[in-house]
Amino acid sequence: MAVSLVKMGIPGLDEILLGGLPRNNNVLVEGQPGSGKTTLGLGFIHAGAALYDEPGVIVSFELEPEKLLRDASGFEWDLQRLIDAGKVRIIQTSPAALLSEFRSNDGAFSAELAAIGARRLLIDGLTPLRLYAENNDIPFREDLHLLVEGLTRLGVTTMVTAERDEGGKDGFAHERFVFDTIISLSRNEQRRRLQRSLSVAKSRGQDFIGGSHTMRIEPGVGIHVYRRAQSRPLVAEEQPTSSKRLSTGAEAVDRIMGGGVYEGSITMVCGISGTGKTVLGVQFLTAAIAAGKRALLVTLDEHPRQLMRNAASLGFDLEPLLADGSLFMLYESPLELELDVHFDKVARLVQEHQIDCVVLDSVAVYELSSAHEAADFLYALASFFKDRLATVFFNYESPELLGLSQISEELKGSHLVDNIILLNYVEISTRLRRAIAIPKVRGADNQQLTREYMIGQGGITVIEEDEDKAESGAVPQLPFSSYYGLLARSPSRRSPVIEEALSQGRGLPESSAPVVREMDKGQ
Repeated sequence: MAVSLVKMGIPGLDEILLGGLPRNNNVLVEGQPGSGKTTLGLGFIHAGAALYDEPGVIVSFELEPEKLLRDASGFEWDLQRLIDAGKVRIIQTSPAALLSEFRSNDGAFSAELAAIGARRLLIDGLTPLRLYAENNDIPFREDLHLLVEGLTRLGVTTMVTAERDEGGKDGFAHERFVFDTIISLSRNEQRRRLQRSLSVAKSRGQDFIGGSHTMRIEPGVGIHVYRRAQSRPLVAEEQPTSSKRLSTGAEAVDRIMGGGVYEGSITMVCGISGTGKTVLGVQFLTAAIAAGKRALLVTLDEHPRQLMRNAASLGFDLEPLLADGSLFMLYESPLELELDVHFDKVARLVQEHQIDCVVLDSVAVYELSSAHEAADFLYALASFFKDRLATVFFNYESPELLGLSQISEELKGSHLVDNIILLNYVEISTRLRRAIAIPKVRGADNQQLTREYMIGQGGITVIEEDEDKAESGAVPQLPFSSYYGLLARSPSRRSPVIEEALSQGRGLPESSAPVVREMDKGQ
């Protein structure tokens, strides 16, 4: 039998409840002081009267009606207008008076609800009822059952708020068994930042999305719940795939990768600071836009104005791309980043603007923001993008050479991505040179080589070894093929001609001595 659902009208909460709350359910909203219980209740009543033509009644034991009206106006909820229109009623009473009303089937309280055709009821809160019972040596369990039975007779969807001990000592209080739905709110400090969360502990007569979801109290909105990123549904049963290739923006990098990146693939670009991860990301997005794609750059390390200035110095003018709507930028400070909220912003941009290509610079910020959730969050991002056949670059700043140990142990991202591009510095003599290696490209025969590259006008340029020219200096700057151990950052010079002769059992070539002498001269 289909269940009639009541829309809560709280942004994000109906999504978690898979459409709303079963009509006439009695809801317990529990939480610590300041967790947002009363705000959630006011939003529930306001949305019913203002949006869904469901009049509501607010019962308050402690707060005067004037304070409730003041609090509501802070979120741009005009409860006074709804009161004047006969759609909302605020009743300030005592626990004794309310319980007395529930002992009668035709009391004044029932008449008040019937007078405005109430469909929703907020009782704020349960704690005064408990204190009243304790002070009068009345078993609270009996009053609680009296309350629930009375609410059921009224035929309204009721929300009751209750204080929850911060230590969770009253976690199995009797009310948690008799109410149909339990919504738990919490607030805690993490690295001196206040974070709120919401979870649905149970809800009779329906399924819902479990787990802890990020919650915010926002100006002009009230309670806003952001569904946890890991619970995002699949768009389709089968993941879309494509055989079409997109350019990275650097022709030589495309060749090393066997023809570029597949549409819908995810590429992890790893490297220490200054190796050009952001530059390669900008190259990729501008090349994608030139091919008719729409692009999104999520920047978490640099402010957009600074990033655009630096890009312009390399010949990338991003202003016109932003103006014509082919490029979008999202900036969020790592200091206040909340992963579920961030996911929601990225997902909305991708869906609303039909984004094809995305660069996230840098995903290491997710680890900084919430280390214990970073791996799951990265997996959720990867799944979301792949379901939409978006082509994505995850830039990851790692202090390690390869970054693989960091990704495997912290973000666990190497197995999620299709391609891995490694950027690094190599010290040869007293000169720092940049090296690129691409050890992983799914579905392609990539070149397992380490190449030197430079950053200049147009971005990253890979130096072909037959074009490499020695530079003046105490030590000749030889091509990378003349060294061992480039990725270990301790390269040693070698002679390919001599080694080939030795490996095949031939004698040393005549040219070997001059080569050695020439090398000696440079030392």
